[in-house]
Amino acid sequence: MKTRQKLYPIMILLLACISAGMYCTPEKKQSPSRGLQWGIRMAESVIVRHPDNYYKWDYVTGTVLRGFEELWLLTGERKYYEYIKKSVDFSVNEDGSINDYDLNDYNIDEINEGRMLLFLYKETGDEKYKKAADLLYQQLIEQPRTSGGGFWHKQRYPFQMWLDGLYMGAPFYAEYGKLFNNPEIYDDVVLQFELSETHTRNAWSGLLYHGWDEKKTQDWADSKTGQSSEFWARGMGWYAMALVDVIEIMPKEYQQRKELMDILARLAKAIKKTQDKDSGVWWQIMNKPEQAGNYLEASASCMFTYALAKGVRKGYLDESYHRIADRGYKGIIDQFVSENSDGTLNLNQICRSAGLGYGRDGSYSYYINEDIVSNDGKGVGPFITASVEIHKLNN
Repeated sequence: MKTRQKLYPIMILLLACISAGMYCTPEKKQSPSRGLQWGIRMAESVIVRHPDNYYKWDYVTGTVLRGFEELWLLTGERKYYEYIKKSVDFSVNEDGSINDYDLNDYNIDEINEGRMLLFLYKETGDEKYKKAADLLYQQLIEQPRTSGGGFWHKQRYPFQMWLDGLYMGAPFYAEYGKLFNNPEIYDDVVLQFELSETHTRNAWSGLLYHGWDEKKTQDWADSKTGQSSEFWARGMGWYAMALVDVIEIMPKEYQQRKELMDILARLAKAIKKTQDKDSGVWWQIMNKPEQAGNYLEASASCMFTYALAKGVRKGYLDESYHRIADRGYKGIIDQFVSENSDGTLNLNQICRSAGLGYGRDGSYSYYINEDIVSNDGKGVGPFITASVEIHKLNN
């Protein structure tokens, strides 16, 4: 009789959970529909670690603030908006000049945070944000290009296109054209994606090499193709996020928008094929899961999950990718997220940085031996945006 009495409360709890559509398992095993809660907790953790503003003018700052923008738009919580504004105002002066920014570097990374300028200009109407955005637009107009019209990644990386550059420049460029009624920009944006795919895509796997050197003279470049040698996951992650964001920005009646959707469909197929069957996430070098030293990497996994979830939700990808996105998100929580004693979250196993040239040879050994860190904004920002997208997709 005593045994039955002890079991009754447990049975009642189980029935309550089942009737509520919940799983009574530890929080890390919960359904992907809990994405918004994870995103909010990660944003709160960012604020705890960086209470005044995120960082100086930088592409990583822009990537993190994109997550805050998505939370602000979804929840209306003023603190997310205020955090964006404080972080941008830390670098942008009343005359529209930007601290730590030099147009003459022609560094396409420096464009990314410009999306927050456009966001704040729409929210406030303050001309300083438009002046700063105009400065970034001027850079893109003057940006050195390959013979086919592709943006160099930086002045110091001549004749090179990197996958990263599409996320850094294209969404700002497209939104600037939309906001200030300059639709001819769209053709140039599409060109950047087309050239990147043409010059970096491996026809057999559908994966994209990290970079391409038009002159075929860089140490990391193949002497015949100009391509780098490995499929670095975060490089493809940047490209995938850029695609879904730009497609969303462009008017539905714009004809070449369909070309971007076709590129996304080809890319998604390759991403799907390389999803790890056991964990649901992705490897640092995408096509070599069994090779010594390779590891499951958090930032790229967040980026792919975001792109696939948004692609399905917006109708750019077919419904079969819904399951891939959900598996990816669950894998991210299980593999990479940990909790501290103060309730803040960590996102672990992030490749700190990877590039090409200046001693970086683009080899397999190079990519797997770069520092692996926790809470880097290149992972945290996409984690927050992926959390919001998974929430939207499943609700």
